[in-house]
Amino acid sequence: MAGGGDGKDELREALASVNLRQRKTSDEAEKHAFWDTQPVPALSDDTDYLSDVLMGPIDPPEPDKVRKQPYNLPDMFQWSDVNLDREEEAQQLYELLHENYVEDGDNMFRFDYSIPFLRWAMQPPGFRPQWHVGVRVTQTQKLVAFIGCTPAELYCHGQRVQPGPPPSSSAKDEADSSTSQSSTSPQETSENENESAVPPSDTPQGDAAVPCADRADVSSARDSVVEVNFLCVHKKLRSKRLAPVLIREITRRVNICGIFQACYTAGVVLPKPVARSRYYHRSLNPKKLIEVGFSRLAPRMTMVRTIKLYALPDAPQTRGLRPLKDSDCEVCCKLLNEHLKRYALAPRLSIDEFRHWLMPRTGVVHCYVVEDPSTKALTDMLSFYSLPSTILGNDKHRTLRAAYCYYYFTTKTTLLHLLTDALILAKRLDFDVFNALDILDNETVLKELKFGIGDGHLQYYMYNWRCATVKPSEVGLVSSDEPSDETRAPLMKPDAIAFRPVSSRPPSAAHVASLCADDEARLSSQPDAM
Repeated sequence: MAGGGDGKDELREALASVNLRQRKTSDEAEKHAFWDTQPVPALSDDTDYLSDVLMGPIDPPEPDKVRKQPYNLPDMFQWSDVNLDREEEAQQLYELLHENYVEDGDNMFRFDYSIPFLRWAMQPPGFRPQWHVGVRVTQTQKLVAFIGCTPAELYCHGQRVQPGPPPSSSAKDEADSSTSQSSTSPQETSENENESAVPPSDTPQGDAAVPCADRADVSSARDSVVEVNFLCVHKKLRSKRLAPVLIREITRRVNICGIFQACYTAGVVLPKPVARSRYYHRSLNPKKLIEVGFSRLAPRMTMVRTIKLYALPDAPQTRGLRPLKDSDCEVCCKLLNEHLKRYALAPRLSIDEFRHWLMPRTGVVHCYVVEDPSTKALTDMLSFYSLPSTILGNDKHRTLRAAYCYYYFTTKTTLLHLLTDALILAKRLDFDVFNALDILDNETVLKELKFGIGDGHLQYYMYNWRCATVKPSEVGLVSSDEPSDETRAPLMKPDAIAFRPVSSRPPSAAHVASLCADDEARLSSQPDAM
């Protein structure tokens, strides 16, 4: 029979693929043993077309059953809250994260969370000191592990994420019946120890034995979830299984405060992602990026032509663009919240929270608004935050300065023009690269703005909350800790034109040509002069 050999080869490849998937499934089952004990959907659960009546808490809130005492640690360790207002303790957390939190697989870059950044990320309105959970060596008092969380109000598929009873069994039966009847044409509905964020469960030893005091500020009545982040264990202690204990401990502390849901992000796949997004990268200083190994020259491109390819205007193009002022916060908070209602997974910010997260802070967060020259009305807003990396083993450059796309809204200016101005502003502030996820409306303009696609994903998770899968374009939640998972570090080197690919295979000529044919033709007519 003609082609019989090819058929046998295809069969062998198919069988090998099945065996590989089975081995991966077995490995994942062992890896997720901890998460299988938590109120999160299993990886095998079908959540793509989950009915509205099935969305909600997985476990009911049971305050009386929350453990009152901290979890036990090995004898040589003790719990210790980290007070970021004390310089010494803030420096200790900085050193722990800098040396142990994130480093790319090639040991070329290491994220550098500054102390001002950590205070911004971990001390929003309504933060609680007991939610900054540290572990110290009892004898030396050295900080060797940490996990933190911050309060937030979050909406998912139109529902406020908050404690409550799980969907009733009758509703579940009705939804299951409805799903089985329409399964042929479903309708779409609107133990990595360095996970960027991990959440709460049911049950601390140390500083957290005290009850959670009510807060006087307005946020106390608004908190519906916590965002969990900065889970970090010292490299030499990864075998001590401290990460699950840290997660259980912060869960207990949050539960004591009456919060039973959480959200978190991670570069690894855990049970079970609510949404899956991808990083894109836009070169601002291509010469430096190539010199430090962050990116590389694309085929048929010289350094001079690459610099020209990514050149930007010297000044923003939008009339009325200026830095955000305190007096703008009330109006901009309202406009941002209205904008975020368009997305299936998004927060709602109080004015105090907006002021904390978006008011410009030198070296941390940058925010600009567009004021109509005629009416003086505020029509648009853009923002980005700063997260540099230490460059390892390079004599010429010590720091890679990265800007990350943050929140924005548009009512008059197009998103393309607004984010073009964001790139120009970042370039003027001496950033080397501008990073963005394909969430919000970003994907509609990334290619035109010459972003290169990354070679990894960022997963969004909900703890103790079941909901339908959310598309990246339906995600309106931007975490300040997004890039901080160890497995996510290779995303710094996207597999796209002018960027060093994560894998060993270079981008194909067709792929390169499709990305830059127009710009290459334009640049070929210009002289190669610096």
